Amino acid sequence: MSILRRHRVAALLGAALIISPVVVSFAQNGGGATLSNVVATTQTPVPGITAPNGSFAPVVATTKPAVVTVTTVMKAQAQPDAMGGDGSPFDGNSPFDQYFRQFFGDQGMPTPKTPPQQQSQRQEALGSGFIVSSDGTIVTNNHVIDGATSIKVTLDDGTELPAKLVGHDAKNDLAVLKVKADKPLPTIKWGDSNKLMTGDQVLAIGNPFGIGTTVTAGIVSARGRDLHSGPFDDFIQIDAPINHGNSGGPLVDVNGNVVGINTAIYSPNGGSVGVGFAIPSDQAQIVVAKLEKGGNIEYGYLGVQIQPVTQDVASAIGLDHAGGALVSSVTEGSPAAKAGIEIGDVITSFAGQEIKDPKDLSRAVADVAPGAKENLDIWRKGKTIQVSADVGRNTDDVKTASNGESGKPSAEQGLRVPSLGLGLTDLTPDIRQELNLAENQHGAVVARVNPDKAASAAGLQPGDLIVAVGQTPVKNARQANQAIAEAGKSGKKSVLLLVDRGDAQIFVAVSFAAG
Repeated sequence: MSILRRHRVAALLGAALIISPVVVSFAQNGGGATLSNVVATTQTPVPGITAPNGSFAPVVATTKPAVVTVTTVMKAQAQPDAMGGDGSPFDGNSPFDQYFRQFFGDQGMPTPKTPPQQQSQRQEALGSGFIVSSDGTIVTNNHVIDGATSIKVTLDDGTELPAKLVGHDAKNDLAVLKVKADKPLPTIKWGDSNKLMTGDQVLAIGNPFGIGTTVTAGIVSARGRDLHSGPFDDFIQIDAPINHGNSGGPLVDVNGNVVGINTAIYSPNGGSVGVGFAIPSDQAQIVVAKLEKGGNIEYGYLGVQIQPVTQDVASAIGLDHAGGALVSSVTEGSPAAKAGIEIGDVITSFAGQEIKDPKDLSRAVADVAPGAKENLDIWRKGKTIQVSADVGRNTDDVKTASNGESGKPSAEQGLRVPSLGLGLTDLTPDIRQELNLAENQHGAVVARVNPDKAASAAGLQPGDLIVAVGQTPVKNARQANQAIAEAGKSGKKSVLLLVDRGDAQIFVAVSFAAG
């Protein structure tokens, strides 16, 4: 389980800040302070942050004029719904809200400042954006404008302009807007995020909490962060303070070029704690170029569930290194099924691109236009083969398989597999009913796992259903035990077990050496 799953987290969203009809306020110790009575304080310099030539002012002077505030109007419900929501972006029912709750939990989710019954039929929400073309092309996050009935952009000089949505892409969380002005607008240039290194200084610009355009400084804390939100997760982690309303604003380098788009924060309390995430500019620029042509982006679809190839898995299947994407399930009727891809295959290349891990394959397939025919290199039963697949169209969001524990079988009698520390039993009508298994499902049920043996170390659990050993299907405990014994006699260091667990099907590599 990732650290994001173990802690309560809050999302940073431009659309997260619901504007009160009266005044923006900050709750503190049961009271509040309006913007008119906030006392200015002297900022203490952050240790380790040193501006070129002593100041970031020249960078801010060239970039801030191109940063805008994006205000969206959303239709609000007059009465709270069954979930207690009010139609706001965080009412618990919007796709955006559900998306972030899935990955970040409920902690810190903003709520309206007035009771639902007192709210009007209109609600405003804030985000940020930046101008990339003097004719009025603006980039922001998709979640900033998701569900909006109208969009308004406020320029740095205070000019308010209606904005048109040109195109948006939920998977990359990017959107392109267009405004018409009576003069060329100031712009900001794209930078090269691939050149960013951990420790590089960056500035985050946006409109946090609606108080006005704000600049904060920090460093790149890490690269390649995966928040498990989709096939394109490759976030830049930064420690520059960003908060609600910063979403869609630019992350710029010391040369004043956009190297990222501020998108999310990790927080136990809803505020900035110095862990923010930005979409890399190299990824964003490609998507924006497509969105500028209008509409949505279509993604390729293969139809496989995949998992990493660990060293134990590689040893079990005869690969000389850990790499590729192990196929644990093939969707019936999918492009993968029609191409002859099988459970247990390891995809090592796709469309000429080396596949080092499952994320590589997800991105490579998604980037291919539906209808294209692509070649795949596959490791199957000790040798490499090549297949061709007609890539399909991905119309649904990727659903993460459940990791919930299955019920434990009641049978105490069964077949021991001492080499792994397993107790296996056959499927009986009672066990089938207890595990909620279909009549056509067969395999060996894990009845017991020795906590000191290899099976436990590999993550096997009572209630798991072993349906194959390697790529050989097994129907009962005896067949499973025989196949495991044959794998051991062949000199392999590990054995690969295909396991049904709840609504997921996964491969588990169990080491003989730890048996």
